[in-house]
Amino acid sequence: MRRTTTTPRARLAAAAVALGACLALAVPMAPADAAPADPVPTVFFGDSYTANFGIAPVNNMDKPSGWCFQAAENYPAVATRRLADKGITLDVQSDVSCGGALVDNFWQEQQLPFGAGTVPAQRDALKEDTQLAVGGMGGNTLGFTSILKQCSDKLRGDAGVLLPGEPVDPEKPAGECADFFASGDGKDWLDYKFQQVEVNLEDMLMMMSYSTQGAERVLVGYPRLVPQDTAKCLTAAPGQTELPFVDIPQNALPVLDQVQKRLDDVMKKTAEDDGADFVDLYDHTGSNTACDGADRGIGGLLENSTLDLFGQPIPWYAHPNEKGRDIQAKRVAAKIEAVLNR
Repeated sequence: MRRTTTTPRARLAAAAVALGACLALAVPMAPADAAPADPVPTVFFGDSYTANFGIAPVNNMDKPSGWCFQAAENYPAVATRRLADKGITLDVQSDVSCGGALVDNFWQEQQLPFGAGTVPAQRDALKEDTQLAVGGMGGNTLGFTSILKQCSDKLRGDAGVLLPGEPVDPEKPAGECADFFASGDGKDWLDYKFQQVEVNLEDMLMMMSYSTQGAERVLVGYPRLVPQDTAKCLTAAPGQTELPFVDIPQNALPVLDQVQKRLDDVMKKTAEDDGADFVDLYDHTGSNTACDGADRGIGGLLENSTLDLFGQPIPWYAHPNEKGRDIQAKRVAAKIEAVLNR
């Protein structure tokens, strides 16, 4: 049997460990996940996915900003309540999320539809004492609605009159859009738009730092729209007559999914490179796409939302419904809690 010896250095180390253990028992430890003691001054920003277009009622309907279609119960409101239930209080200084916002509307005023006027640059909501800025942008700068219109005759016609944007190339048939975006002018257009999104997001995140005393910044990605199994998109959701993606060819659906995944990857990388946090919704909503029937968290392109305009129902245009909104709120609240407790 090997005999072991204890050196003076080892005995000292053991004594130190024992003393540390005693002190740990004697001194009360602060909770590992202690909530912030004071309300956290917070600003929410973003586009229609933060405003939760399609969910009624809408904030500020008596003002021009009512045309932002910001739901009174959007995910910022729901996430704020979830956090409050856990003892984390957000002092929401402003929620300036607005449907149709481009990334550059963070520093430039936004023109509202139908000549309704403008809303100020979202950056104006930030204060010197803002400690938290949360929201998502990028899809409108990318031109996702133009991509949808490139692939759909119905969205190019009267049914899509309220959907902003024009087809990328109206001379190309909608049925050929998968090939259009795979090479040539369509691919070049996509590459350019992704570069624009990345540069604009970099500028936006830097402006947040300049406008505050180093506020925590949380960039929120987009939920998944198209499932891996696109055959599910060939069946209408319960109670619906239109397919989730109406007449968009099945071979184009993976293209839409690839575009969306690339957008979220760009957002994630930009956030990480700038020291901001990112909420990954795409990887956590694969079972709640527009094609998941009763489990869908995304309303179909021409499925009626809970909004109406002049007595006419407004389609979801592939935005989160209440189920999808609640998923957004859950993931965003969890990220905010982690950010504030670290």
